[in-house]
Amino acid sequence: MRRNRVTATAAALAGWVVLVAAAGACDSSSSDSDADSSAAESAADLGGMEGLVQAAQEEGTLNVIALPPSWANYKEMIKVFSEKYDIRVVSRQPDASSQEEINAAKQLVGTDRAPDVFDLGLNVALVNTDLFAPYKVSQWKNIPQNLKDPDGRWTSDYGGYMSIGYDESKVPAPASVQDLLKPEYKGKVVLNGDPTQSASAFYAVITAALANGGSADDIAPGVEFFAELKKRGNLLPVNPTPATISSGQTPVVFDWDYLNTASAVQFAEKTDYKVMIPENAVLGSYYVQAINKEGPNPAAARLWQEFLFSEEGQNIYLNGYARPVRLEQMVKDGTVDKKAYSALPAVKGTPVFLTSEQVESARKYLSENWANAVG
Repeated sequence: MRRNRVTATAAALAGWVVLVAAAGACDSSSSDSDADSSAAESAADLGGMEGLVQAAQEEGTLNVIALPPSWANYKEMIKVFSEKYDIRVVSRQPDASSQEEINAAKQLVGTDRAPDVFDLGLNVALVNTDLFAPYKVSQWKNIPQNLKDPDGRWTSDYGGYMSIGYDESKVPAPASVQDLLKPEYKGKVVLNGDPTQSASAFYAVITAALANGGSADDIAPGVEFFAELKKRGNLLPVNPTPATISSGQTPVVFDWDYLNTASAVQFAEKTDYKVMIPENAVLGSYYVQAINKEGPNPAAARLWQEFLFSEEGQNIYLNGYARPVRLEQMVKDGTVDKKAYSALPAVKGTPVFLTSEQVESARKYLSENWANAVG
């Protein structure tokens, strides 16, 4: 499915996998242009997009982390970027958690294997901003003010709503989050990772809080819900993957609507997989992009950011059922992929989006209470 983002091993730290090798791409090396690129806070600092592209192509490589092919259409994103700019994209730990991205950057600092860019849940990004290089993409003005760091250290790029994916051939269709406490769901409900490390699991707990009388400021009911789910034997300690979903091993999955929707489409012939966004707990969130200030390919990192936030990149996200951060503006401008836009799951109810302060408060509460309550 994706980076349930909690499956890194020591062995994984040692190796990189080249997802796309662009023809004629060269190895990265340090130079004066690298020094200039690492200080660039916009494309203008490198002479505009033409200068940025040239500097990135001189490096020839981009190191990414925690970007599984099936997550938000990253397979297509990486392929198009690599072919467009003739830059080799090297992917490491595709199933890593947000926290594991940070851990890897610290462990690999000073090497040519360190990640150049991050794709993080806001809960992890907010406590690691000292690792990020400030950079404002060309589309900066078209990104809502509350969805970016004022200095450009992180920028929201795509998101969705927390949902419940379920295989109707294995379980009855849940009408609410509370339904999952019923005996029919024994040993069948999973989270996509550990909520103290995985953003999707983090937001699943908050969704449960909203559905059980809590709020964005009070997530204790969400922890209590999962503690009860475990007590009743309904919470299955397995991380969902495409294999577990297609085989029916994990028939009920808390995850982002774009991931559950992609599973429903991918496994339509094998399962009766459906997607439900709870009406009384509509929780939305965006993942954020950031540049590793110690990354070995600073120009390629900045060019990657420019591509992600371009119309082309944003529509690639949309074709993976994720909602790009510029969606509203692109709909207004007529630059959105209309077919992909019409395929997004319907959302009923009033959406809740956490502030940075609420994310930090929830992160702290989970770090202090999750392990004792749920384990």
